[in-house]
Amino acid sequence: MKKIKEIIVVEGKDDTVAIKRSVNADTIETNGSAVNESVIEQVRLAQQTRGVIIFTDPDFPGQKIRNTISEQVKGCKHAFITKREGLPKSGRGIGVEHASPEAIRNALKDAQLMDEEAPEEISQQDLVDAGLIGGAGAKDRRERLGVLLRIGHTNGKQLYKRLNMFQISKKAFIEAMVRINQEEKNE
Repeated sequence: MKKIKEIIVVEGKDDTVAIKRSVNADTIETNGSAVNESVIEQVRLAQQTRGVIIFTDPDFPGQKIRNTISEQVKGCKHAFITKREGLPKSGRGIGVEHASPEAIRNALKDAQLMDEEAPEEISQQDLVDAGLIGGAGAKDRRERLGVLLRIGHTNGKQLYKRLNMFQISKKAFIEAMVRINQEEKNE
């Protein structure tokens, strides 16, 4: 198994176990959504030496951790699984620890770099025109778009920011929307 160069930031021990079952990688555990200064320092050092991939659960606390680290440590890559990929086979909860090794490998392979200063390629109006903001089915379309573009699940406001931060091209956006519209016609 090939070793992943970057250090992967996860929420807890169970996530580390799932990562190590899927790939050869080192992790930093945040141990909850109240990310302390010691963890931030570890992530800063990891970013300087090997690079970092933030891989948190597809839920509100996971997003909070992702935002906290991204604000304080620039240049981190981001990996996402869908809510469906993070559901347990039995029991409760949602998270990386429940994802299959294949889902974890795909998320890490597709890890992307966010750019806060990226030029706008996709406008708010593009999102409205595509039926991603407001109206019937917008939430489902956003969720499907997040899966196709591997940028995670978002609300309307977050979607605009994330598309531009990940520098998703207008071409990739349009291709994903064509696919989503085709799937909706076939339902």
